[in-house]
Amino acid sequence: MKNIFLSIVALVAMAFTTQTYAQKNPMVGGAAMYASKDIVDNAVNSKDHTTLVAAVKAAGLVETLKDKGPFTVFAPTNAAFDKLPAGTVDMVLKPENKATLTKILTYHVVAGKMDSKAIAKAIKMGGGKSELTTVAGGKLWAWMEGDKLMLNDEKGGMATVTIADVMQKNGVIHVIDTVLMPN
Repeated sequence: MKNIFLSIVALVAMAFTTQTYAQKNPMVGGAAMYASKDIVDNAVNSKDHTTLVAAVKAAGLVETLKDKGPFTVFAPTNAAFDKLPAGTVDMVLKPENKATLTKILTYHVVAGKMDSKAIAKAIKMGGGKSELTTVAGGKLWAWMEGDKLMLNDEKGGMATVTIADVMQKNGVIHVIDTVLMPN
């Protein structure tokens, strides 16, 4: 009986340790995201965010997103960029469109560290919807649809948070399935 009890305790401890590890270092794009690394150092390892990383580099925002922050980043996946009209990504990555690219990327960033609990609290305080001000100076609106965190942009586009609370040394990332567009 004592051996069974000890075995159960060991299994529970292992499960808790695995669960804690998964929460602290979630997998995004096939790579663990470490809370001890900054936003850029984690994002470059995600196979799902190669377009976003290329855009951040083209816009000259690498050093900004390596800064101490804190930042809340709504990070579109490659599939999100693929939803844009053909040629859009290539066009905004051109040096002559750096200002437009910077505006789009900084529209995905909110100053401060807003994990899903903080966003949920803001939604509750807002009566079901919360207005977030982006670093670009635009607005995003957050709300819950069932158990999914949703975002609307200024052009009426809608994104779903597919992975929330990816903690970073200088903030938090929420992976989204659609590129958000400012006015």
